[in-house]
Amino acid sequence: MAGYHDFAYFYDGFNVEADYDALHQFIRDTFAQHDIHEGIVADLGCGTGELTLKLAADGYDMIAIDGSEDMLAIFNDKRCEEGIEGILLLHQDLTQMDLYGTIVGAVSTFDTFNHIGPFPILEQAIEKTGLFMEKGGLFIFDVNTPYKHREILADNIFTLEDEDATCVWKNHYDTDLSRTTIDIQIDYMEEDEQFCEQFYEYSYELDAIKAACERHGFRILEIRDGETFGALTETSQRAIFVGEKIIQCQS
Repeated sequence: MAGYHDFAYFYDGFNVEADYDALHQFIRDTFAQHDIHEGIVADLGCGTGELTLKLAADGYDMIAIDGSEDMLAIFNDKRCEEGIEGILLLHQDLTQMDLYGTIVGAVSTFDTFNHIGPFPILEQAIEKTGLFMEKGGLFIFDVNTPYKHREILADNIFTLEDEDATCVWKNHYDTDLSRTTIDIQIDYMEEDEQFCEQFYEYSYELDAIKAACERHGFRILEIRDGETFGALTETSQRAIFVGEKIIQCQS
């Protein structure tokens, strides 16, 4: 699972349209509906920590896990600036995740799981999450849908801008591999520098994800549109899963 490097330092600036408040509200409400008001929650692929910090403010004991040291460094700076303590930051590959005990919940958002790898590798991350999840715990995660890979990312080019930089985002979708290759070029005007990175997103059938969750002790309670949090449609670009652990963990 590849992590962001230079792109991590521009992530927040290019991601201003992300509705963290709506996502946080959905997750908080879902936890509350299942009487999960406290305990240890892991944010898998925490990035720069926006969601982690919101859940920590709700009173959850947060573990923030990411495969990118750069993302975690930004998160740690942000945490220190805000004077927030008690969050455990772990640099780990989600397919090799190793926690110190069990958790009552896990979240993974903004298509972290699409970056993990081909489907058998994704299933390893689901298996690891199930291993540490307490019975009755909730697993809330999203993925970019096959529709988004085929029709939106496809072979399109997008340009993102903030006050100091411009990012050209080029996609190529390989149907045989169910994989989108993403090449990004960032022009940082303030320092007259340019950064280039390449990474992949994989497309997974939603029924296959549901089956993998069930194989590792989760019952999928619902799958919704991951942007509106309403009903999933054929043109939903993101799907969000809510799974309940129904088998006692073995850790």
